[in-house]
Amino acid sequence: FRLHYQPQVELASGKEVGAEALIRWHDTERGEVSPGEFIPVAEQSGFILLIDHWVLRQAATQAALWLSAGKPMVVSVNVSGLQFQQPGFVDSVAQALREANLPAHWIELELTESILIQDAQDAMLRLQALALLGVKLAIDDFGIGYSSLAYLKRFPIGRLKIDRSFISGLPGEESDAGIVEAIINMGRALRLQIVAEGVETDAQRQFLERCGCDLYQGFLYAPALAPDAFEARVGLAPLAPSLIHG
Repeated sequence: FRLHYQPQVELASGKEVGAEALIRWHDTERGEVSPGEFIPVAEQSGFILLIDHWVLRQAATQAALWLSAGKPMVVSVNVSGLQFQQPGFVDSVAQALREANLPAHWIELELTESILIQDAQDAMLRLQALALLGVKLAIDDFGIGYSSLAYLKRFPIGRLKIDRSFISGLPGEESDAGIVEAIINMGRALRLQIVAEGVETDAQRQFLERCGCDLYQGFLYAPALAPDAFEARVGLAPLAPSLIHG
């Protein structure tokens, strides 16, 4: 396994301010294996817990390297439902931050709506504990789940990520345009940042900017990149060996 990072860019300034950590797997016989193939198997077998723990530690270490190099980036990490429900999850996040010597606000945890609604009261307690820890929190793939607006208002969430299925039809699809505008307006009312995923054309980017979306990520700017390629794309000088190896 290895992690690639997709830049997250401010629409207003064009500045790279974050990255989403995305797992990749190269098999010696099959070549590149899609996460869509191995993640469901890992979830069914329970192996996803080991993967999730490794991803969090790697992402925290990488964020600490970029911070030390003078290019701070909020690194977003996807959290599985099984991982979130573990009794020691909050402690494991704290441990990963301590091991990387990383201030908590440089890590963002992304959770889907389905994770949060399984047991909303328990989810609230866990989210509050994570917020006290200082990490950022986001709802991923927003718009395809069943979030209660009453809970959304109470959850200590800082960002909503608009699912790519609504972005693909922009700006021509009237229904997609209406949904995206509604999510952005709702986010503004709740004082949340809005991130658009899967932005592939300049017309999509321009539409999102006009609507007041805060950040975007997608192939228009860059796919998920290996750390050295990410650093080259965002204008970060190659890390010194002393930083890489501690």
